[in-house]
Amino acid sequence: MPPNTSAEHQAGIATRVWSLAWPMILANLSVPLLGLVDTAILGHLSDSRYLSAVAISTSLLAFLYWGFGFLRMGTTGASAQLLNKPKDANALLLKAAALSLVIALLIWIAGLALSNLGLQLMNTPDSLLDLARSYLHIRLFSAPAVLCTYVIVGWLIGRQQTRWPLIIAVTTNGVNIGLDWLFIIGLDMSSDGAALASAIAEYCGLLIGLWAVRRAIIANLHQGLRYSWQYGPALKQLLNSNIHLFIRTAALLFSFAFFTAQGATFGEATLAANAILLQLMLVSAYGMDGFAHAAEALIGDAFAQGKRGELTRICLCCARYCFATAVLASVLLWLGEGRILDLMTDIDAVRLMASAHYGWLILLPLLCAPSYLLDGIFIGALKTQAMQWSMLASVMLIYLPVWLLSKELGNHGLWLSFCAFNLARSLSLSLVFKSSILKPLS
Repeated sequence: MPPNTSAEHQAGIATRVWSLAWPMILANLSVPLLGLVDTAILGHLSDSRYLSAVAISTSLLAFLYWGFGFLRMGTTGASAQLLNKPKDANALLLKAAALSLVIALLIWIAGLALSNLGLQLMNTPDSLLDLARSYLHIRLFSAPAVLCTYVIVGWLIGRQQTRWPLIIAVTTNGVNIGLDWLFIIGLDMSSDGAALASAIAEYCGLLIGLWAVRRAIIANLHQGLRYSWQYGPALKQLLNSNIHLFIRTAALLFSFAFFTAQGATFGEATLAANAILLQLMLVSAYGMDGFAHAAEALIGDAFAQGKRGELTRICLCCARYCFATAVLASVLLWLGEGRILDLMTDIDAVRLMASAHYGWLILLPLLCAPSYLLDGIFIGALKTQAMQWSMLASVMLIYLPVWLLSKELGNHGLWLSFCAFNLARSLSLSLVFKSSILKPLS
């Protein structure tokens, strides 16, 4: 390929990466806005119990729903690899949606039955039990909407239609904010109003998602659901990849839960400071996640077509964007330390503790960037088993042993182990990148 043609081709890849990434970055950034509005509205009610009850129930739901985020990832990888096979892609949507609805039904039944146990495990005070339980039960009714939307968003990303996920996210969050004002402020429904607003908003998001994939739905109905079921990846293959992603996600959730639990042993100020720093870390990840989503879509298509050169160029382009975002995030966190901490808390003890450990936060985007990008690459190639073992090895062989060896350092030892864990995720996937991604295309 002549040099000028090669440069033009690389520029074309960069344009495609950016066009896929920016809607996902904006969609991700809309998530913390919703949490801030919810907190602000409930925080201004006369009784703090409502905010506390919602915080406890939301933590349980986040743990539950994030645990089933594999539905989005697995669907994205499979959809990306079927970009040029519309019948198979439509059938994939049908099968993945059916799987999500079955899981949602099980969540709903189990959630209603085990809600008391979950609240007890969260050490919920007796004064908050009724409020938290009521909030939880209302939100569980939207489990089908949440999980089915995961599938739709994953399918759309794989089809390289990332503007629809942005529309879904903005619509869901916008409706939620508006209904929060109506139910909580206007109708004085307190925490139940917040739950109802979220549930209705999640079904609104599902409706937008169904409209976005209407052509695939019509195509499946037109040729008959039984006939459509014969196309696409076998259900067993879909289940296998999702099981690997579920185990990987469960291990990741454990790492965050373990971090929080260990931080709690150092006192309330340390627990609160760690929570603030983790939230800031997650915000800094949104930009990098956008490029990881772009990698999922483009890598899946290139991998399915056996285009090794194209795949390599996509990886390099996504890596440049991702690392530039990581450097920018670290620089902004470094320059804005004082203002950021002032914005996050006005409690002196918490602020001092957060400031003492702020250096770890500045370092984290640089350590995490490779793992975010490699996750996207491996999801696109559907190398989910490698992701599973990488996560398990990082937790069991690095995270926990480093924590045991650095316990005497207190909370700094905890942050050291967490940083080592994220570095291990990056290194372990890098070690198997050639054998898992490039070798099959040789």
